[in-house]
Amino acid sequence: MATACGLCAGANYFNQPLLNSIAHALQVSESTAGILVTCAQVSYAIGLLFLVPLGDMLERRKLTVGLMLLAAIGLLVSGFAEWMPSPFTALVLGTLVTGLFSVAAQVLVPMAASLAPRESSGRAVGLVMSGLLTGILLSRTVAGLLSAVGGWSLVYKAGGVAMVLVALALYRVLPKVAHSGARLPYGQVLGSMATLIRTQPRLRTRTLLGGLAFASVSVLFSTMALMLGGPEHGLSDSSIGLIGLSGVAGALMANAAGRLVDKGLERPTTAFSVLLLVVNWALLWYSQHSVFLFIVGMLVIELALQGTHICNQNVIYRLAPEARSRINACYMTGYFIGASAGSAIGAWAWHHGGWTGACIAGTVLALLNVAALLADRRLSHPNAQASGPSAT
Repeated sequence: MATACGLCAGANYFNQPLLNSIAHALQVSESTAGILVTCAQVSYAIGLLFLVPLGDMLERRKLTVGLMLLAAIGLLVSGFAEWMPSPFTALVLGTLVTGLFSVAAQVLVPMAASLAPRESSGRAVGLVMSGLLTGILLSRTVAGLLSAVGGWSLVYKAGGVAMVLVALALYRVLPKVAHSGARLPYGQVLGSMATLIRTQPRLRTRTLLGGLAFASVSVLFSTMALMLGGPEHGLSDSSIGLIGLSGVAGALMANAAGRLVDKGLERPTTAFSVLLLVVNWALLWYSQHSVFLFIVGMLVIELALQGTHICNQNVIYRLAPEARSRINACYMTGYFIGASAGSAIGAWAWHHGGWTGACIAGTVLALLNVAALLADRRLSHPNAQASGPSAT
């Protein structure tokens, strides 16, 4: 499950270290190529809103496998985009399809929480999320290395084949896990998500925490290749991809964050992660003069993001256990709306202020996240919300 999550999520990040190469190969500007990052995140958010809730309606193994096979089609369209009459349009289409259906990962995360005993659900979510986050980070490295071997499109072709193979493996090993509770019509399932948002204040504040944190980090993700590949450092695609490995250690800490939550340390872990994100942007600003500082900054920013994210997920899954797929859909939709907004803000900030502008934008978003943390702290005890109206 962790491997499948990593592949699904990582597929949306193949383009980030390749933006310069894609721009040159398809004869578009760097800012136009940067649209791919936003397209992937917007389509992923749409999938979260309209597809992930199906996990509370349908048998989850078949749902997961079906979504992954459709995502594989999107990857293959992107991989063969150069052969089509309008290559960049085909690449955008493939990116949108991949993003929409790669939300299979977000069916698997609450499924892991459901399969695990309550006292170890934090570790289960942390383990699966470690796989997901490691996949995101390794995707940049793999994309950069494969680009050096066979051009920017090779990673999409290889990813499409890998997606099919992992989907078939999942079908063989996953247990059948049907929806929990009474079967609801699709329209009612979507409507119940609005009820969850209205009746669960901590779902709102934790979604805001996650969305703002990911928005801040996405400013970095959407501009790092432009800075590292530009005149300041002049790095190649493969070098930029290898630098992405620095964040893997931070992603692996998701499992440790889950263990801290199981020990009742969710509040201090969240606070430390939120404040770490703010402080780290100063380090990232100095990294325009030092690749080493950028590597350290990548590690720290992943620690901050994953600490916040894992704490958020473990809090919201306790709010309404019978509606975990819908709660996850609500949270992750906000999470990736934040990501797409951060990417767009990063592109705008880069256009107007270069790396300094990007760092200012990232810092402002991180400071807004501190305000969201204070709002969450003002709520009653986390478990008090669990007795609210049922989403079903």
